[in-house]
Amino acid sequence: MKAKIKEIISKMTLRQKAELMSGRDFWSTTAYDELGVPSAFLADGPHGVRKQAAASDHLGLNVSIPATCYPTAVTMANTWNPELGEQMGELLGAEAASQKVNVLLGPGMNIKRNPRCGRNFEYFSEDPLLAGKMAASYVRGIQKNGISACLKHFAANNQETRRMVNESVIDERTLREIYLTGFEIAVKEGGAKTIMSSYNLLNGQFTNENEHLMLDILRGEWGYNGVVVTDWAGCNSRVDGAKCKNELEMPVCKYGNEDLIKAVEAGELDEAVLDDNLERLLELIFTTDAALKESPDSFDVEKHDAFASLCAEESVVLLKNESVLPLNKDEKVLIVGDFAREPRYQGAGSSIVNPTKILTFLEAVDANEAFKGYKYVQGYDRYGKKNDKLVKEAVAAAADFENIVFFAGLDEVTEAEGIDRRNIKIPEAQITALKALNALGKKVTVVLVCGAAVELGEVNNANAIVHAYLGGQAGARSVLKVLCGEVNPSGKLSETLPIKYEDCACAENFPGPEMTAEYREGLFVGYRYYTTANVPVNYPFGYGLSYTTYEYSNLEVTENGVKFTITNTGNVDGKEVAQLYISKKDSVIPRPVRELKGFAKPLVKAGESVEVEIPFDERTFRYFNVKTNKWEVEGGEYTVEIGASCEDIKLCGTIEKEGTTDVVPYDKAALEPYFSGDVKNVTSEQFAVLYGKELPKSGYTFYKKNRMVIHENCTISDLRYSKRWVGRFFSWAIRFAKSATWALGMRSLSNTLEMGMVHQPIRGLAKFGGMSRRQMEALIMMFNGHVFKGIGQFLTKEKEPKKEDKE
Repeated sequence: MKAKIKEIISKMTLRQKAELMSGRDFWSTTAYDELGVPSAFLADGPHGVRKQAAASDHLGLNVSIPATCYPTAVTMANTWNPELGEQMGELLGAEAASQKVNVLLGPGMNIKRNPRCGRNFEYFSEDPLLAGKMAASYVRGIQKNGISACLKHFAANNQETRRMVNESVIDERTLREIYLTGFEIAVKEGGAKTIMSSYNLLNGQFTNENEHLMLDILRGEWGYNGVVVTDWAGCNSRVDGAKCKNELEMPVCKYGNEDLIKAVEAGELDEAVLDDNLERLLELIFTTDAALKESPDSFDVEKHDAFASLCAEESVVLLKNESVLPLNKDEKVLIVGDFAREPRYQGAGSSIVNPTKILTFLEAVDANEAFKGYKYVQGYDRYGKKNDKLVKEAVAAAADFENIVFFAGLDEVTEAEGIDRRNIKIPEAQITALKALNALGKKVTVVLVCGAAVELGEVNNANAIVHAYLGGQAGARSVLKVLCGEVNPSGKLSETLPIKYEDCACAENFPGPEMTAEYREGLFVGYRYYTTANVPVNYPFGYGLSYTTYEYSNLEVTENGVKFTITNTGNVDGKEVAQLYISKKDSVIPRPVRELKGFAKPLVKAGESVEVEIPFDERTFRYFNVKTNKWEVEGGEYTVEIGASCEDIKLCGTIEKEGTTDVVPYDKAALEPYFSGDVKNVTSEQFAVLYGKELPKSGYTFYKKNRMVIHENCTISDLRYSKRWVGRFFSWAIRFAKSATWALGMRSLSNTLEMGMVHQPIRGLAKFGGMSRRQMEALIMMFNGHVFKGIGQFLTKEKEPKKEDKE
C-alpha cells in the first residue's frame, strides 16, 4: 500500500495536496476519483454514533440518524471494567461502520480537573490510569471493525469557557503525570489510529502546533504514527500545524488551504512536509474505506439495546443504603420527580445521540410489574422554577406510601458542551421538595441522574442513594433492576463527590476567565488532593456499596505485582472493584498520599473466595524528573495498599525499589504547599517556581484602560475592549442577548449564544462560516473601526484558483 500511496502523491498538484489536508465539507474529506482517492467520513461518537441526516452542525442542534445511545464515558468509568468497555466499543464501531463512518470521534478522555467543567459527562475520570485504561478499551473495540477511533481532546482541555483561545499553564511534571498519562496508555495499549488536537493553547502554543506536545512526546516518545485531526475550527496556523504533523484540518477551511499553498510557493514550507502528512492520511483513508466496503449496512437494534442495558446495570453506584434496598415487589411505592417521566440519559452538544429507542422509568415499572402498586407525582419543575403546588401535591400523595423513590439531578441545559456550570448544586426546587418528603419519616430512596459531581446536601438525609449518572437509552430499566435487587450494584465512583465546591483544590482558579488557566494545584487533582490535605468529602473516589459484603486477606507483594484474596461474606453473588494504590512517605519530591496504579473487578460468588492478581507495569513507580527531563524511579521503600476505595484501605504491604537517579528536582523550601498538599492558596511566586519560568500575563487590566487592537484570536466577548465603537457595540449586543434570553427562561438559546458566539474567536466565526482569509480580515477591519473599507473588502469577489492548480 505504501508504494501505491507514494505514487498517488507524486501525481497530485500542490492544490490537491492542500485541499486533501482539509475537509471537503463539515464532516468529510475531499475525494479524487481520477486518482482513486475516496472520501472519508468523520462522525461524533463518544457514546453513540451521531451522523446527521440533514444539515450539519457542531452543537448537536440538528437530528442525526438513529443509533444506540450507550452510557456516557463517566458512567462507563464507574464500571471499572475495561473488558465491558471493549465490548461496547466493538458495538459502537459496528454501528459506525454500518453508517459508513471511517473515523468515530471518541472517546473523550480529558481529566476531570474541576467538577464545574461543562463537558465532564463526556470524560472518564479525575484519575489518568482509570481514564487511560477505559479509553484504550474503547479504542480496541471500535477498531476491531476496521475503522478508526479518535482520542480527544489532546491535551489539557479541561474547561469550556473561552476554550478556543484559553491557555492552559501547567508545569511539566503535572502535564506528564496527570494530563498526558491517560493518552499515553490509550495510544500504546489501544493503538489509536486518530487523535484530535484540542482547541486551547498549552504553555504558550496552540496544541496542534505545539512542537513539544506533538513532535517530542506524541510522535517521539510514544512512537505514534497515526493521524492528528484538529477539533472543528480549532486550527490557528495551518502552516505551523502541518510542520507539527497535523494531517487534517476540519471542517473545510478555504484560507487554511491557501495558506499552505502560499507557504510552499514562497519557500517557507517544504512540499515534502505535505507529502509526509499525506502518506499517513491516505493510509487511514484507504484502510478504513476497505473495511467499510465489507461492513453490513445495518445492525441488530435489539441486541445493541440489550448490551446498553448491561453496561448501565454495571455502572450504577450505590452510595447509601440504610436497609431500604432492594425494594420488595409486594410494596407500594410513590415515585417523585420529572426525570422518572422524562429521562435524562445523555449530555448536550456534539455528542447528542438520536436513540433507537428510549424507555422511561415509569414505562419500565409498568412493563415489569415491578411493584404491587405505585403512584407518580412530578414534585418539582424540571428546570428549577419554584412551584409550591407541586411540592404540596407530593407531600399529600406520600400519605398513602411508606416507600418513596425520588429522582433528582441536573437538566439538559445545565450540562453541555461549550459552557461550564455556574455551580455544582442540585436545583433548589428539587431540594425543597426532597426536604419536605424527608421530614415525613418515610423510607426515601434518591436516584441521582447527572453527568458530574454535585453537592448532595439534603440528599444525604435520604435513607438510600443510588447514583445512575447518565445511563443511555436503557438506563431507566437498569436503575429499576438495581432498586428491585435483580442486579447487585457493582459500580464505584470514578470521581470524588466533594461536600461543597469550595473544597476543590482548584476552586479559586477555575475557569481561567480571561487569557490563561493556571493549574496551580499541580498534581493534586481530585482524590490526590483530598486525601493528602485531609479534606473531608461526601463520597471518595473508588467508593460504592453492594448488596453483599467482602473481606480482603492474604496480601503478597512481589517484584511483579500483588496477589490477595477476596471473600464474599454475604448471600448474594457480586463483583468487587479492588484498587491498588502506591505511596512513599519519605519522598524527596512532592507526592500525593496515594495514587491509583492498578485495579481488578472479579466476580465473587456468595460464600466463596477468589485470588486476585494486579501486576505492576512501567508506570507503577515512575515520576517525571524535570531536571533530568525523563521518567525516573525514586529509590527506597514504597507502601503498597489494596483498597475498596481511596479511603477504605483493606491491606498494606511494602516493597523496596532501586532508584534511577540522585538528581533531586525540587527545592522543598520554595515549594512548601506542594510538599504538604495544601495547594488551595499557592502564590504566583510559588507557582512560577514549579512552572520553571515566568508566568504568562493573564488579565485584561491593561486593555480596560488602553483598549486593544482586535485580531483573529479575539473572542466576541473580547470585542468589548476594542478601540472602536463597532466592536464594542457588537460585543455588547451578543452579550446582552445571552443575558436577556437567560433571564427570560430561554436557557437553551442563551447557552447556544454563549458557546457559539460569546466565547467564539473571530477565527472560529470565519471557519464555521466558510469565509476566506480576505473576508475574515475584513471582519477584523470593521471591528477595529474601518467599517466601510471592511464591508467593501468583505463583498469583493474572490479570485478563482488558476486552472492549472485545479488540474
